[in-house]
Amino acid sequence: MTDVSQPLNVLFLCTHNSARSILAEALLNHLGRGRFKAYSAGSSPRENQKPNPLALETLTHAGVSIEGLHSKSWDEFAKPDAPQMDLVITVCDNAAGEVCPYWPGQPATAHWGYADPSEGDASDDHKREAFRQTLHMIRKRLEIFVNLPAASLSHLSIQATARDLAKHEDAA
Repeated sequence: MTDVSQPLNVLFLCTHNSARSILAEALLNHLGRGRFKAYSAGSSPRENQKPNPLALETLTHAGVSIEGLHSKSWDEFAKPDAPQMDLVITVCDNAAGEVCPYWPGQPATAHWGYADPSEGDASDDHKREAFRQTLHMIRKRLEIFVNLPAASLSHLSIQATARDLAKHEDAA
């Protein structure tokens, strides 16, 4: 990010783009105060994939807008007319291990792993709590990120900054 008047474009990746990446996209757009523009995508979203209803419910209960959120393939962001990303963050271990498409502009990359709150056969109440906890962990990291000085978000230091944030503990 060289021009402070331009927002920093951040892409959050997960396998299906239905839970963690959706939470991160919405939350960064909420917290970013115009300094950031967040997007999300999946390495292999299922046909007709939609955001997990519990993810949307969790965001709504947290006062975060869900307008415009939808599941999409990461291929959309490798197209020539796609917005150029400054930072690409994987939020699940599966997507972190996959070979990503070529991203125009060679953005910085980082991995912030979170357990899948939608996984398993738990009750909806248990999953709601898992989504709430995941949103809380993402929020803690993003609050640090959005409050970094502009110098920490320069093209040369953004990758190190984002990777250092991955080391922060997510204690409640």
